[in-house]
Amino acid sequence: MSSRRARIGRAVGALLGAAALAAAVSACAPEPDTLRPAPTDAASGTPTPTMTPVAIADFPFGPSTSTTPLPSDCKSILSDSILTTLQGIPLNAPGMGGGIRPDSSRVCVWADPGASRTSLVTVVGYSPEREARDALYLLGVDDGYLCYEPDEGLRCEKSGTDDLGLPVGRTVYWRDGVAIDTQYSNLAPQGYTAAIVSKIWG
Repeated sequence: MSSRRARIGRAVGALLGAAALAAAVSACAPEPDTLRPAPTDAASGTPTPTMTPVAIADFPFGPSTSTTPLPSDCKSILSDSILTTLQGIPLNAPGMGGGIRPDSSRVCVWADPGASRTSLVTVVGYSPEREARDALYLLGVDDGYLCYEPDEGLRCEKSGTDDLGLPVGRTVYWRDGVAIDTQYSNLAPQGYTAAIVSKIWG
C-alpha cells in the first residue's frame, strides 16, 4: 500500500513540476500585444519599403583653396525652368542619401523612392586642384568621357543607356577648387549643369 502511495506521490510531483516549468517558459515569452510590429505606411497600413540610397560614383572631394562659397541648399543652385522640370520629384527623400557630408559637400538627390530607375544626383563640394585634374584626366583617358574647358572650368561628360534602354550619364565640372558631379538615370533636364555653373559663378 505504501509503495502505491509512493508511486502516486511521484506522479503528482512530476505533474506539478511540468506545470511549473510551462509557467516559467510562458512567463519569459512576450505577450502578443507587446511584440513590435513591422513599420507600416500610416495611410494604407501596408509595410513601408526599405529605402536604398542612390549609388554615387567617387570623386576626390575635400579641402581645397577656393574663393567660391558652397551653396546653402539644393534648390538655390538651379534656375526656375529647371526647378519647373523637376516639380513633383522628391528632393532628398529620407533614406535616399541626400544631405551634407562631413567634408561639407552638398548631396542633392532628386528621386522618388518608388522609382528605382529614375534619379538625378548632384554633389557640390570643394575638391583640391591636383586630385580633381587627375580624376578628370582618367575619366577622359580610361572611361571614354568627352572633356573640354567651358566657362573657365574643366568639364567631362558621358552618356548612354542602361539595360532597359533608359538614358544614363554623368557630368563632372570643376572650377576654382569646387566640383559639381552630376549622375543621372532617366532624368536629365536640358542645361542642368550649365544652370548650376551660372548660379554659383554668375
